[in-house]
Amino acid sequence: MATDFTGKTALITGAGRGIGRAIALGLGAAGARVVLLARTARQLDETRDLLRAQGVPARRISVVPADLADERDRGQAAAAVLAAGRVDILVNNAAVVEPLGPTAAVSAGDLRLAFEVNVIAPVTLTAAMLPGMLDTGWGRVVNVSSGIVAHPAGMIRGNAYAATKAALEAHTVNLAAELAGTGVTVNVYRPGGVDTAMQAWIRGQDPERIGGLHERFNQNFAAGTLITPEQSAAGLLACLAGDDAGAIWDVSTAPVGA
Repeated sequence: MATDFTGKTALITGAGRGIGRAIALGLGAAGARVVLLARTARQLDETRDLLRAQGVPARRISVVPADLADERDRGQAAAAVLAAGRVDILVNNAAVVEPLGPTAAVSAGDLRLAFEVNVIAPVTLTAAMLPGMLDTGWGRVVNVSSGIVAHPAGMIRGNAYAATKAALEAHTVNLAAELAGTGVTVNVYRPGGVDTAMQAWIRGQDPERIGGLHERFNQNFAAGTLITPEQSAAGLLACLAGDDAGAIWDVSTAPVGA
């Protein structure tokens, strides 16, 4: 399926590196105006430079540094984005994998932070962007999740991550049903095992703290089974042009190159 998003504006969170950066580059190449949101301004500048290097004009790139864990910062960022115009495509990609470790050792504060970034931020950003999409009768929201939701027992000592991604998927499917017939679709994307900074960080953690996760993530890396952020992003973009709603897209079944 062709992916031509000329005239559309796309907001991508976690756009400073990894999958988010690759999605932003893909959307820029497909003609969209891209709004890059992440916490680290330096990484956003790097993504902007890469977009410019691939021929995307400066007028089609906006950078919005924001900490999605902070309610005030998040609200100000959403207002700044909307002040420049409607958003047609929202990719909620930013996430945290912490807290890792035995569930009994996880503090309530760390658990709240995980839900703030992985669930509340996508829900509130979507709510902020929805009115503009509904006004025009077209919009695409994608919430980047994880295959761990299908097999939550496979991430022992990653309870918070599994729980937040499961909550995000339930929100997605419910909201898609609510918006049926409006022209605005909401879907989940499970990006697969991707060679990202998050993966590298987990591989470097103390095995005593994260248990079997350490061995599994290192084995996957050594076996060469991880895909690149660009490969994963291509799967998402191939699905984005369609009319699915409430779907759980998976990189292994995405029509890449279709």
